[in-house]
Amino acid sequence: MREVIATSQAPAAVGPYSQAIKHNGVIYVSGQLPFDPQTGEECKGSIADKTTLIMNNLQAIAKEAGSDLSRALKITIFLTDLGNFGTVNEAYAKFFDKEPPARCCFEVSGLPKGCEIEIDAIIAV
Repeated sequence: MREVIATSQAPAAVGPYSQAIKHNGVIYVSGQLPFDPQTGEECKGSIADKTTLIMNNLQAIAKEAGSDLSRALKITIFLTDLGNFGTVNEAYAKFFDKEPPARCCFEVSGLPKGCEIEIDAIIAV
């Protein structure tokens, strides 16, 4: 069964997509940009602040779907400047005490809304 996941604790979708879809015990979370779910505004802080905000938003979506980031299977990070990798990695690592998920990180030429980072996830229920 396919279930659409939506929570006000993460930014609303800004296009024709869902925050996440849960299917057969797996949550497929759409790419999250560094937007504050309460204000709808982009985070103006550091890349570490943006990473933390996105990871908190991913956690909120996972919680709404009945899971959490400790059950993440795969995460993909998109950066417009791979020079930020070390800083992003430090902020990201705080969300995984042990046994982190599989992960990819790519430098891309651009992201929606002019953002410098986007993260998506696949999470077990």
